[in-house]
This record gives sequence, C-alpha cells and structure tokens, in this order.
Amino acid sequence: MSALIILIGASILVATGFLIAFLWSAKSGQYDDDYTPSIRMLFEDAPKSIEVIEEKIPNKK
Repeated sequence: MSALIILIGASILVATGFLIAFLWSAKSGQYDDDYTPSIRMLFEDAPKSIEVIEEKIPNKK
C-alpha cells in the first residue's frame, strides 16, 4: 500500500512539472503561431519588379 502512495505522489509531482513547463512555454510565446512556419516554404517569394528585371537584362540595341 505504501508503494501506491509513493507512485501517486510521484505522478502528481511529474504532472505538476509538466504543467509548469507548459505554462512557462505558453507565456514565453512558444505557441503563438504554429501553422505558418510549417507552410512558409510552400509559398513563392514575392515577384521582382519589372525595373529590377530590366536592369539585369542587357540592352539589345
């Protein structure tokens, strides 16, 4: 019976530790945006303006 009390006490201690870790990470901004970083690589970069592209192409006159 004493082993059961020790295990319950240890599980409450571990659960409290996980709760404190979760609250600390949520307060520090760990979970602010978890969707955008995972899909950011799927979007193309912004298109370059025509002036920048024309500056790189030599004139054919």
